[in-house]
Amino acid sequence: MVRSDATRNREAILRAAEELLATGESVSLDRVAEAAGVGKGTVFRRFGNRTGLFQELLAERAERLAARIAAEDPAIPASERLFGFLDELADLAGRNIALFAAHERACAEDKYADPTYLRWHAHVTALIAEARPDRDAGFLAHTVLACFDGELVRHLGVDRLKRSVRELAAALTA
Repeated sequence: MVRSDATRNREAILRAAEELLATGESVSLDRVAEAAGVGKGTVFRRFGNRTGLFQELLAERAERLAARIAAEDPAIPASERLFGFLDELADLAGRNIALFAAHERACAEDKYADPTYLRWHAHVTALIAEARPDRDAGFLAHTVLACFDGELVRHLGVDRLKRSVRELAAALTA
């Protein structure tokens, strides 16, 4: 029974954070706890702080992308796999603009250590390195992923972001 309570609380907390983000309201841990119907201590024990909360919410949203990475066919050229990944990342960013922006603000000091970012960076680095071993794939991966800044996604829109990131990736892997 304790396990089901913990699972239910986790889901309630994540949904509450998501709803607060969607309405543009402040996403303090106090507000999240209140909206989720749990004590503030429950939120702190589960997520530690806002950064942990946003990291977990982003990781949950990124599960489909993680599955895509795991299922990629290595016989497909690296540049095509990169385009597909970036298209899906643009869709994810477009559906979760407020989360991306809040995550960036909360994780600003430790952005490059975020587990989801690290997974995406490793994947993009590997694809660029496979397509163009003569380039600094790690740096170029950071450059490409910087295009998914929440405020930039909001400013450009998903269609323009997809088109522009594809053009950038094509230039980097040509």
